[in-house]
Amino acid sequence: MALTINTNTAATAASASLNKNNSYLQKSLARLSSGKRITTPADDAGGLAVSMKLTASINRTKSAIANIQNAVSYGDVQDGALQSAARIVDRMAELKSLSLDVMKSSSDVANYDTEFQALQRQLYQLGAETFNGVSLFARNTEGISGSQSVFGTADDANTMSVFTSSQGSAGSKVSLSKALLLSAVSFDYDATLEKDRTKSVAYLTNINSTNADRTLAASGDSETINLSKVSIGLLTQALENIATLRAQNGATTVRMSFAEDHLRLSKANLQSANSRIMDVDVAEESTNLAKYNILAQASTSMLAQANISPNSALMLLG
Repeated sequence: MALTINTNTAATAASASLNKNNSYLQKSLARLSSGKRITTPADDAGGLAVSMKLTASINRTKSAIANIQNAVSYGDVQDGALQSAARIVDRMAELKSLSLDVMKSSSDVANYDTEFQALQRQLYQLGAETFNGVSLFARNTEGISGSQSVFGTADDANTMSVFTSSQGSAGSKVSLSKALLLSAVSFDYDATLEKDRTKSVAYLTNINSTNADRTLAASGDSETINLSKVSIGLLTQALENIATLRAQNGATTVRMSFAEDHLRLSKANLQSANSRIMDVDVAEESTNLAKYNILAQASTSMLAQANISPNSALMLLG
């Protein structure tokens, strides 16, 4: 090789190697410090695109899990209200039984009737309970005339959709019902009511009749029913209807629990898939860091040597 002064080929080559090794060293440092294999789109453009979609799906799944948990909370509060309604109706039946005691005077029966009517008003107030502003119970009773839709209008929704996938409305869902408490404690009222159990509530069916539709959930004193006009059979039927509502509530809660378990498993698998794309292998990258660190130091040393080598030309000029 010719000995030249203007062009130091060896120094140029050493400088190029130094720049390349420094670039690899900086990239290795960035990966280890961030914990990610892809720190810039240039590292793996396709992998980054896939990772972005997986990350978005993971975030949507987290939101769906939170929504399901909120729906479960709604169901828990609804079930608590139904338990209270069942205790109220149970107490009503107890009062009816006590009023049938031949040892009770008319004054005693009147006292029982006072509590019975107060419980009807309490049952109505219970039916108006909400959870974060959302009613726990259906705003209207299917089949009851408009004048008896005491919790709202017929246009109010009775069910809510809980979306149980990252796809939102395009994916799977669970229907969460607002319990029809008013329907469960309503019946067709006529003179034979206290004797004929078949006149009691027709649950989840049309209960219109030519007679006045009545309910155990009274909005005021004028809507209450006297204890003497209610049969134990009717109260027992109302209690059974509330039990059915609780069973429906429990079935929905079980569905949502399974949906939540599925989402949690899906989230874990998505995170694992994303990790294989984005997360750095620390053991492998630590080895690369050591290698590029040594190469960078060697390149620096060789560049220094290459810069000194043209000095030999001075010996010829002297």
